[in-house]
Amino acid sequence: MSDTMTIEDYLAQGGVLTAPDNAPARYRGELMRLMSSFVDSELAASAGFAGAINFAPGIKERIAASRITLEKADHAQRVLNIMSDFGTDADRYQAQHDWSARVERNADLAAAHRGDDMRLAVFHYPIENWTDAVVMNVLQGLAAGIQMNELTRVSYAPLADVFREIAPRERRHAELGYEGLQRIASTPEGKQAAREAIAYWKPRVATTFGVAGSNRFDTLKKFGLRHTSNEELLAQWQTVTGEKLDVLGL
Repeated sequence: MSDTMTIEDYLAQGGVLTAPDNAPARYRGELMRLMSSFVDSELAASAGFAGAINFAPGIKERIAASRITLEKADHAQRVLNIMSDFGTDADRYQAQHDWSARVERNADLAAAHRGDDMRLAVFHYPIENWTDAVVMNVLQGLAAGIQMNELTRVSYAPLADVFREIAPRERRHAELGYEGLQRIASTPEGKQAAREAIAYWKPRVATTFGVAGSNRFDTLKKFGLRHTSNEELLAQWQTVTGEKLDVLGL
């Protein structure tokens, strides 16, 4: 960065930051918001899949659910370590909410947000059975894969490095879910149950991409914290989800 270029201009032109001391106040705030949403979502997801382990129909499925439970908690810890560099009390932070708490199954999406719990709305909803868990994991896993492409490019270098380590494991979670969905969809009864679960979870996962025409997007793009609009990311997810489900006749 030159002596005459502001940090804001530097970021807008694709620059990266490597330490908290260099971060302007507004950038710091947006970065912390991004990390909080990720950490809270991973902790809530881990708690949700922990509850789903006993729904598993066999040992292979129990192992897959256990692996997802463990690794999502680990992902939360890795990003929380970065937040600690900015002064977050990690022990207090991770204990501030009941990550297994869920709203009523058909609660309004707007009502799913609870105070300073920054988890994505989809993680406020309960998983009811194994098919429900698998479908949710597939749809959200495909969404996470698209969103990770954004996260691995954030302008705070230590966080981008962590996301690059996390991305392959998040991708594997979606693959494990898809393998489970293939088994479920191999029978007429399974296909019907899967279709019902897809109808429930698909609109809830879609909300994870945010609102169209977001006023915050331009700010986040200027800071190098976002690169692709909500609408474009949602369209990518709809395309890949349609392709994956079509293969299974769903």
